[in-house]
Amino acid sequence: MTSVSVIIPALNEEESIASVVRECFATNIPSVIIVVDNGSTDRTAERAREAGAKVVSEPRHGYGRACLAGIRALAPESEIVVFLDGDGSDCPEFMNQLVDPIAAGTYDFVIGSRTRGQREPGSMNLQQIFAGRLAGWLMSILYDVRYTDMCPFRAIRRDALEKLSMKEETYGWNLEMQMKAARLGLRILEVPVNHRRRAGGISKVSGTLRGTFVAGARILTTFVKIALKL
Repeated sequence: MTSVSVIIPALNEEESIASVVRECFATNIPSVIIVVDNGSTDRTAERAREAGAKVVSEPRHGYGRACLAGIRALAPESEIVVFLDGDGSDCPEFMNQLVDPIAAGTYDFVIGSRTRGQREPGSMNLQQIFAGRLAGWLMSILYDVRYTDMCPFRAIRRDALEKLSMKEETYGWNLEMQMKAARLGLRILEVPVNHRRRAGGISKVSGTLRGTFVAGARILTTFVKIALKL
């Protein structure tokens, strides 16, 4: 049986994290769920433990830093790694659609597309939709690969993930993974997934004008760096 680990970065999401962990376990797919407490000031870590997750700490804020901390906590036997957010917006019931193609040996990297799935009203703003489409179009020119979103809900083969040598520590993490996967010639599949309004916390990307600007600037910087292979 394929060993699947789930990594959930979480920052001040005590309202949603326990439900997210339970929903992941309910799929009967993950062997372990790792919640990375990314410097929370609430009871996120406690709620995650109560729900059965393994909790690791990364006190330095940054989505990429949290993901990297989760990777360092993976058990040696883990074969497939799933990433999703802890705010309740991703739908774990779609996890098999991400994991099964990898477990079957057909694909190395499977990413969800919120824009191709059913979205709850208010779950994504126009800037997020536009950014995902634009990044996908640019990557199609560079790498001849089709992406329509930078969705955080994704699965990747463990050895393929290690080959990517991920570096980005903040908002550019998802884009870095997609670009490097395409550049290295991984077998990539994008599948529609549903998306909900967040159940806990405030978005660090779209929740404020400053957050949107900072995230956009970081994502653009990441794109240019990887495109130029710096």
